[in-house]
Amino acid sequence: MKTFIIQLIFLTVMTNLTAQNYKKATEANGLEVGQQAPDFSAKDANSGTFQLSEKLKTGPVVLIFYRGQWCPICNRHLSEIQKNLEKIMNKGATVVAVSPEKPAYLEKTAEKTSAKFTLLYDQNYQIADAYNVTFLPGKMTRVMYNTMLGANLKEAHSDESQRLPIPATYVINADGKIIWRHFDPDYKKRSTVDNILAALGSLK
Repeated sequence: MKTFIIQLIFLTVMTNLTAQNYKKATEANGLEVGQQAPDFSAKDANSGTFQLSEKLKTGPVVLIFYRGQWCPICNRHLSEIQKNLEKIMNKGATVVAVSPEKPAYLEKTAEKTSAKFTLLYDQNYQIADAYNVTFLPGKMTRVMYNTMLGANLKEAHSDESQRLPIPATYVINADGKIIWRHFDPDYKKRSTVDNILAALGSLK
């Protein structure tokens, strides 16, 4: 019994230490306007490969981070982007949305939002980490997401940390520079189509 208690204490301490290594939402600051956007490569729902640097050769990219198919606000946001996709494309831009969810869950997002733009699997949070938008929600928040919203974060992601991205939006010009961003730790606040179009309209 004593050995079990010691093991339990050790496991609790290690879990807390691991959690402390991850940022809170208020500690993830995101890359700033004017910075060079990190290049990345990721798989889409059909196992195709998306390479940012290659896509930028055809024009600017609108990069959207979203939490997952379980998030109703994410789904509304991506649905609004889809409804206005033609307007964005008419500016010469490509839209790509990134989440830490595996390809099977990307398909669910596409079904719920009717998204025809590219959805990418951010395996091991590599893209979110590069853009400094990764954070760990509080314990009770994670429980709520997993139970009430059916997020199933441990299964849906590449590891069991249950980290998420701040739902940020970046507009990246053809030179790979960030020219506009929407970044807010409040997940209820999202980029608007009008602001995205205005940012794209500022490009010569």
